[in-house]
Amino acid sequence: MRIITGIARGAVLTTLEGENTRPTGERAKEALFSMIQFDIEGRRALDLFAGSGQLGLEAVSRGAVSCVFIDEAREAVEVILANAKKARLFDKCRISTGSYATYLKNAAGREEFDLIFLDPPYASDYIAEALRLISEGGLLRAGGRIVCESDNGTAPVKKKDQKSEEYNNGKVMEQVFGGDEELASKYNVVKTALYGRSRITLLEGKSEEE
Repeated sequence: MRIITGIARGAVLTTLEGENTRPTGERAKEALFSMIQFDIEGRRALDLFAGSGQLGLEAVSRGAVSCVFIDEAREAVEVILANAKKARLFDKCRISTGSYATYLKNAAGREEFDLIFLDPPYASDYIAEALRLISEGGLLRAGGRIVCESDNGTAPVKKKDQKSEEYNNGKVMEQVFGGDEELASKYNVVKTALYGRSRITLLEGKSEEE
């Protein structure tokens, strides 16, 4: 696993074994960053469920001014620290051990981010709860973006369904918002796409006028 581009381009990153720290696949990662390529420069990022830290480090390599990394596994935090130093990006990183919910509750009213990565273990419903806490805590700056990676399952998806707005909207409601229409009403879905079993969904917060 390498940093794709930017000031740390080509830096080889260490990953952790096990399902709880499943790294984003290369194809999905490239697609993800193509979605947000104009939303990184000069921005403050948050990499929740950080794992190896590859998403936040890629963002910093591409021009984000800083990134906060949160993971509840001490082993993951040690890997993030090592990767940040290896990529020579450590001075732009803040790395902490703790649960996503505790961090978001403590950061409410104190922190704001332009770019938030949500890539939890697939066998979890953490994305919806994280989105709820982000909205309640005012953690997403106006104009900011949230990148969610969810599990679309291993069953093959027909090509017509991949392009179907109805199919994709239904999957986003299920996988990203946990079926909560009130939560979904707080965000605009900018884009969603499938890459293997990974669904990448880009969100933005709705303005008060909306």
